Amino acid sequence: MNTPAQPTVRKTAQKLLILSAVCLAALAMPLSFTGPAVALPAISDDLGGSPIALSWVTNAFMLSFGSCLMAAGALADRFGRKRVFIAGIAGFGLTSLALSAAPDTVWLAFLRAAQGVAGAAALSGGMAALAQEFEGQAATRAFSLLGTTFGVGLAFGPVLAGFLIQHHGWRSVFLSATAIAACALVSGARCMRESRDPAAAGLDWPGAATFTGALALFTYAVLSAPENGWSSPPVIIQLTGAVVLLAAFIVIERSVRTPMLDLSLFRYPRFVGVQFLAAAPAYSYVVLQVLLPIRLIGIEGYSAMEAGRMMIALSAPMLVVPLLAGQLTRWLTAGFISGLGLLVCAGGLLWLAQCAPGQPGAALVLPMLTIGLGISLPWGLMDGLAVSVVPRERAGMATGIFSTTRVAGEGIALAIVGAVLTGLAESRLHGLHIAGPATALPEAAHRLAMGDLPRAMSLLPQAGQHALVQAYGDAFHLQLYILAAITVVSAALVFGFLSHSRLPHRSGSAPEPA
Repeated sequence: MNTPAQPTVRKTAQKLLILSAVCLAALAMPLSFTGPAVALPAISDDLGGSPIALSWVTNAFMLSFGSCLMAAGALADRFGRKRVFIAGIAGFGLTSLALSAAPDTVWLAFLRAAQGVAGAAALSGGMAALAQEFEGQAATRAFSLLGTTFGVGLAFGPVLAGFLIQHHGWRSVFLSATAIAACALVSGARCMRESRDPAAAGLDWPGAATFTGALALFTYAVLSAPENGWSSPPVIIQLTGAVVLLAAFIVIERSVRTPMLDLSLFRYPRFVGVQFLAAAPAYSYVVLQVLLPIRLIGIEGYSAMEAGRMMIALSAPMLVVPLLAGQLTRWLTAGFISGLGLLVCAGGLLWLAQCAPGQPGAALVLPMLTIGLGISLPWGLMDGLAVSVVPRERAGMATGIFSTTRVAGEGIALAIVGAVLTGLAESRLHGLHIAGPATALPEAAHRLAMGDLPRAMSLLPQAGQHALVQAYGDAFHLQLYILAAITVVSAALVFGFLSHSRLPHRSGSAPEPA
């Protein structure tokens, strides 16, 4: 005979299993981001490819992932959060398996784009499902645990990737994502309950198409600019096309009955502040997940395993600090904690800028820990703030908009930072009076930015390795100063828009845009 407590126990256990399924899916996402970044030199050695083609190994995933999150959130509200989650995590596992057998960089980029689409469906469906299962302080704890899970993936992804590359080759990195996705699929299929928004309408296909097209054209233009020049006709055409598609997207969203993105939300200061907060980690933290492995392996000569171990310093605070930040909301507002974390992160970037290539690896550890500590403070609070800006039944829209801003911003940031680093490296090569053919200097700078020091030396044999490393170090130094400045500005905006913003259970009111 069942006691009254037994149904409650079963319901709690079911919620925990749902949380574990979503966290497993969330764990696979940073692994799929950091792993290929560590594997990029090995992929280049095995498959070859131009710098642009190799850039798409990371950017194709981020671009498709970011551009599809809003659409996936709308689909989750309409057709069911469980259904979208299961379809997404199954597709993610299958594309990860296919990536392990990719024959060249073209297939690799194509499959990475497909993997990003599936990942968007899994994350949007899973986060929207969590928003329906947990309320108040329980929701804060759940989303903080989700942030910690991301931290685990970011912290140990490079180590796992380095170990797998060293012992089993770069293809095994994608097989590990397949295994995690399979576990999430089994858990989610067994315990997740179906939920949807009864008022949700169909997907805004014109809006989704124009938004994705604008992102794709802009990203491709930024990636190709270092090679072709910002004033070249192809780049100008791509940038113009991106602007036209973005304008078309805005017109569509203002005219359709059920837009993918409700532009009226931007009239609320707190909603605008959350979007600034979502974009801030891209320049203060996420780009380092790609730039640092490239520097450590390609420029400084560390093995993939050694570089992976060093990257733990950047992401280790993610294991505990997001949970501690959730507890700090008892006394401080989430907005204030987030802005403070960004300032700490900016200090770490300035500290890291003083570490030139060739210094002992131990010199990088403390600045990397400082950056990780700073970004971990808002990391566990951002998702909860995002859900709080719209009514609970529009959780799919809220998480979709926030995650799109965050991930699309990361993809754009990667492209922009890569282009800026290439430009700075080329400028330093000119400053060192390194002569060469007209086309050799820009390509050598691009190869340096990608960590391909041997190819850069073959293009400029008269320069010597020391001069090329010095040019890269100077460019990296200036790049970190730029990133620190962007992070300080982001912190100021977060303080201005969100300094009084608490998580829903702290404010004692229903989630409303304000």
